[in-house]
Amino acid sequence: MVTWPWQRKRPPALALKVRSRGDFGDVNRVDFAELASDIDTYLGQAAYLQLGYFETLSALIAPTPDLTRKESLSLAAGAALLKHRELVALIRERGDDPLDLMLPFREPLDAFRRATHGARPLETMLSVHITAGMLDDFYVALSASYGATGDRVAQILAADDDRQALVQILAREIVVDDEWKSLLALWGRRLVGDTLLVARSALRPHVLDAAEESRVEPVFTDLLGAHSRRMAAMGLDA
Repeated sequence: MVTWPWQRKRPPALALKVRSRGDFGDVNRVDFAELASDIDTYLGQAAYLQLGYFETLSALIAPTPDLTRKESLSLAAGAALLKHRELVALIRERGDDPLDLMLPFREPLDAFRRATHGARPLETMLSVHITAGMLDDFYVALSASYGATGDRVAQILAADDDRQALVQILAREIVVDDEWKSLLALWGRRLVGDTLLVARSALRPHVLDAAEESRVEPVFTDLLGAHSRRMAAMGLDA
């Protein structure tokens, strides 16, 4: 069982504040106030997630025979590595050690990566596209709780992810092979639960009460809506 570092006391409840979308695309940035984890947890998780995307995509390059697909994978891996490096630089600017902040999340996030790693390369490409898309959206939404540092994180995560070529690869396979369409649709649905658990781990309470659930529900509804749009863009049912 994955154990998350739940070691923080819960402060008195505060009202949530929904901030404008501003320069961060179509993701609503929500100030969770009492529900947001501390800044070290936020930065450590976000940085290690990007490193994980880079590792997963990089591992697909060598066994991929097609040169065009190799290039597509390398671009997407490079974009994830750049985001990781920028988050690490931000952590260092704040006077912290990136390794210290990421270490508590290595075991649970590695377990998440193993659980969402497909048996075949196309499944793994879909895993990265879906899980990274949902979690980047979530961390952008959560960024409003962290002031200027959160603004920096939102800008980093909102940068181009270079995954469109992977989407095109998946979409082409789906068009020519109904079996792949069914398999990838099922796999995409299977990813949602594990990904939402990671998102919830970025919140302070381990278990949300009814009032807290009502506060976070709109954000998770937005995540699921964006997931459905990503799936539909590839010709898959969410």
